[in-house]
Amino acid sequence: MKNIVVAITGASGTIYGLRLVEELLRSKCRVGLILSNAGREVLNYETGLNWPMPFEQLKAAVNDHFAASEQLAIYAENDLFSPLASGSSCAAAMVVIPCSMGTLGRIAGGLSNNLIERAADVALKERRELLLVPRETPFNHIHLENLLRLSRAGAQIIPAMPGFYHRPQNIDDLVNFVVGKVLDALGVEHQLFLRWGAAK
Repeated sequence: MKNIVVAITGASGTIYGLRLVEELLRSKCRVGLILSNAGREVLNYETGLNWPMPFEQLKAAVNDHFAASEQLAIYAENDLFSPLASGSSCAAAMVVIPCSMGTLGRIAGGLSNNLIERAADVALKERRELLLVPRETPFNHIHLENLLRLSRAGAQIIPAMPGFYHRPQNIDDLVNFVVGKVLDALGVEHQLFLRWGAAK
């Protein structure tokens, strides 16, 4: 059973993170979820999921939403004593989805002020998979330099740029395309979109 860390930050596109967690749980992966405070606020604004701030209440709300308490562990953004903060117990892969430019810049700079940044730093130093899904447009020069720096350090950059060759019919189809590309990179099977050349 794969052990995957998913971090949802304060960039727009929190639905990508939700859908990824759903698909990983459906595929019987273990998921360690870190939801930043900004990510929780954006999630509320974009999806209407009003998960409470106190951590124990947040854990209960998240577990209720996904109905997967055995496969899902929720970690506080400031919990630097979490197992995710140590190279001796790090997960097989980590995905930051969506990844804000602030989070991306701090990871690129090697900063570890919270658990998301520390877990990403651990993934890089242990040569584990680190997938970053930036959701920003346009990119400025600093964004591009940080993306290149992280790519050179071993991270995989999967921008939230949906394709259209599968002829999407609704927003779910666009979300599923991006999440499907993340699952492809993780080696997790899915049926979220019709692949190029596949029979319709």
